[in-house]
Amino acid sequence: MKKIKQTAQILLVLGLVLTGTACGPAVNRDGEQHAASETVTATYRVPKQSAEPCLAEIEWVDFLMINDIRYVRNNEETKEVNPGQLGAEVGRVEYMLSDNACTDHVTKNGDAAFLPAGTVIYALKGYKPEFRVAVNNKIYEVSENPNAATMGDLLDIEGKMEKVSLVSGKDGSQIGDFSEEASSEFIRDLLILKYVGFDAVYEQTKHENSVFLRVQLRDGTSLRLVYYPKGNGFSAGAFGTERLRTLIMSQRAQIKAAAGL
Repeated sequence: MKKIKQTAQILLVLGLVLTGTACGPAVNRDGEQHAASETVTATYRVPKQSAEPCLAEIEWVDFLMINDIRYVRNNEETKEVNPGQLGAEVGRVEYMLSDNACTDHVTKNGDAAFLPAGTVIYALKGYKPEFRVAVNNKIYEVSENPNAATMGDLLDIEGKMEKVSLVSGKDGSQIGDFSEEASSEFIRDLLILKYVGFDAVYEQTKHENSVFLRVQLRDGTSLRLVYYPKGNGFSAGAFGTERLRTLIMSQRAQIKAAAGL
């Protein structure tokens, strides 16, 4: 958890996936980690709650936190969750930040940006709850898990991948797909990487151009990954191998050439 720096105006920008506290100085970790894949935000005037009025305009990322794991809503062309996909209850929202919290709020278990207190959080059948949970027929996906040692611990997608695609960083539209062999190699190499967290990667890649990838899963859902070739890092929280960098960049070149880009 991080205490959020106090300022008169705080804007959490969803512009580049990039996954922290519910609000931050200019760009928070949730906003940065998921801005390229999550595009739904809203700005609210925070009401007075103490002797000192809270006048900040805060743009919240749609997140929740339970069991020290931070989740952000997955908006990647994901279908609504039907009742048959819901597993056991894994938690409940205790505090909604929107309209209640100010800039000095410290994110804790039970917090959510837009979900009212008492909202039930369910496991999602087919996935470990450390990776995905379901709330109000929507999927919330891990953005930070301090207990993960590898990317495989963070992302429960082994054996569930359909293909890997290159997508536009501007609008998320699909440009083309990795070959079947390259998709398999990518997932295999990705999941064994050491998980270091977003902050460690951001320090090495914060002003770097990025490559946007979509991992499409067999159940029709998907997740977005942002890769930084110069720093060889993933915003999800890992540094790649040279083999992985070569694979990504060669597939990117082939796809763009085929698309006439």
